[in-house]
Amino acid sequence: MTSSAPAPVLTQDELKALVGRAALDYVPKGEIIGVGTGSTVNKFIEALAGIKDQIRGAVSSSVASTERLRALGIAVFDSNAVDELAVYIDGADEIDGRGYMIKGGGAALTREKIVAAQSKRFVCIADASKLVNTLGAFPLPVEVIPMAARRIMRQFSRLGGLAQVREKDGAPLVTDNGQHIVDVTGLRITDPLGFENEVNRWPGVVEVGVFAHQRASVCLLATPSGVRTMTFG
Repeated sequence: MTSSAPAPVLTQDELKALVGRAALDYVPKGEIIGVGTGSTVNKFIEALAGIKDQIRGAVSSSVASTERLRALGIAVFDSNAVDELAVYIDGADEIDGRGYMIKGGGAALTREKIVAAQSKRFVCIADASKLVNTLGAFPLPVEVIPMAARRIMRQFSRLGGLAQVREKDGAPLVTDNGQHIVDVTGLRITDPLGFENEVNRWPGVVEVGVFAHQRASVCLLATPSGVRTMTFG
C-alpha cells in the first residue's frame, strides 16, 4: 500500500501571493481601481502587472504603493481626478466575521480610508491569521496631529488602553500626511461602529484605524487548503 505525501505547507509569503492573485478576479476591465498598502498588497500589485493593459490605472493609498505601481508601468491617478472607483483592494491587520477591520500597521490608514470611501466595494485580502472574533488584539493605529498626541494617549488610558507614539529610527514616525501614529494595545472593540464614531470626534485625531463605516464587502482569506471567500451583507 502506498500513501500519498502530505501537501506542502505554504509560507506566510506564499499565502499572501495566493490571495494577491485571487484578487485579480475582482478587477473590472477598463476601470481605475483603488490599491492599498502593505506586504499582501505588494503581492497583488505584482500580479496586477500581468494584466495592466486591461485597466486604466489605479488610485493609490500611499507613496510606497504609488512608487511600486509606477515602477511596473501602471498609471497612478490623483484621487481628485476620479469620481468613483469600482473596487478597492487592500489588506487588513485584523478582520472579524462582519467585515469590520483594523488597519494602519503600515501607517497609511487615513489615505486607505479615503480611497475605500471612494470605492463601490472593498475587497480585503489577508491570510487566515488575520481573522478574529473581536477586534483589538492587534495594536490599534490612530493617526494624530502631534500637538494632541499626549492628550489622546490619556483618553485611551481611560478606556483601558495603553497607547504609545510609534517610532522609526528613534524618532516619532511621520506619516505621508505629516502626522504621527499612536498605537493602542489592551482594547477589546465589541462595537466597531460606535468606537470609530467616538474616537474620530476627539480633537486632534486625524483618523482611527477601525474600518467600520468602510468595512469589507468581500474578504479573500488565504488558508492552507486554498482561498476562502467571505462575503458580508
